[in-house]
Amino acid sequence: MDIYKFAIRPLLFNVVKTDSEWLHQQTIRSFSLLSETGDHPPASWVNQRLKQSLCLYDSRLKQSLFGLNFPNPVGLAAGFDKDGVAAGIWSNLGFGFAELGTVTFHAQPGNPRPRLFRLPLDKAALNRMGFNNRGAAAMAARLGQEKQELSQSIPIGINLGKSKVTPLEAAAQDYLDSYRLLKDLGDYFVVNVSSPNTPGLRSLQDASMLSAILNLLQEENNTQKPIFVKIAPDLEWSAIADIITLAKTYRLAGIIATNTTIRRDRLKTQVIDQTGKSPQHEAGGISGEPLRDRSTEVIRFIWQQTQGQIPIIGVGGIFSPEDAWEKITAGASLIQVYTGWIYEGPLMVRRILLGLLILLEQSGLNSINEAVGLEFKNQK
Repeated sequence: MDIYKFAIRPLLFNVVKTDSEWLHQQTIRSFSLLSETGDHPPASWVNQRLKQSLCLYDSRLKQSLFGLNFPNPVGLAAGFDKDGVAAGIWSNLGFGFAELGTVTFHAQPGNPRPRLFRLPLDKAALNRMGFNNRGAAAMAARLGQEKQELSQSIPIGINLGKSKVTPLEAAAQDYLDSYRLLKDLGDYFVVNVSSPNTPGLRSLQDASMLSAILNLLQEENNTQKPIFVKIAPDLEWSAIADIITLAKTYRLAGIIATNTTIRRDRLKTQVIDQTGKSPQHEAGGISGEPLRDRSTEVIRFIWQQTQGQIPIIGVGGIFSPEDAWEKITAGASLIQVYTGWIYEGPLMVRRILLGLLILLEQSGLNSINEAVGLEFKNQK
């Protein structure tokens, strides 16, 4: 029996009604402690037990993409470990890769609280965190201490955002300043121009503004680190097509589809307990199940426009093996989870991987790479 789903989650969500952000902070502190003391008992014993319980190794799940080796396609999305304080623990929890951040050049507190809400009726979350983090220099110092251990682990990505105090016209330099501090410490990097929680940030998805950012980063990218752009699900198809063109022009490693949505249609939640207001009257982005179909539509569009030539990391509403399979067969080489992991618990990654192996067998495939874009391959 899954103790988390049937006992711990109902207790925390429904009985104690624990504040979402407080619970997240306690969780990340625990993971940080395990990451720091991983080689010493009893932490080493706990880490070994985690590996035995949560990890699944199978050669059919492995992929080599943009110069990196992924033991499986399920990654942790940005937003959970904003400061990289638990970077060493994610491989023990079954993930095939993890993305740290969003980190900004200037440390910043983020938006006023409360700013993170669960919507259980929708299997969703609403957040307006506002890139709260300790800054790029603090993350660089932290990761620099753990560089040797991390190099032997799963690929670690770093998600870069714009500092709130930086004017939009200076955004490119702001991203570059963060990248310079961190470029030797991440395996890949993500330009986040799609969060709805920093004023004006989504305007950076405009072709001319995004071009300026990518140009500076690639000029600095002398070690050829893979660079991605993360896009919003609410863009028009023409805007996504423009970003695809930029991805080709600046030789990006790929596109992450998608960030949270500002849409509120079809939500079942009428009132958020902490505020007494409806989700329609609360600022922020929605993640989880309401995002699932739209993010998959965006993945399909990118695959069709590029004929599968630009790798896609799919994120949004993944809770089950079937959700993961849908994203992969629509064109995602890798997938990321966050909200689903909060609802489904630590056994979720292993369940998804086991389910993917079953779906591979049912489809007569020998590797997860063969499943990428399968729905289009079957149309030929």
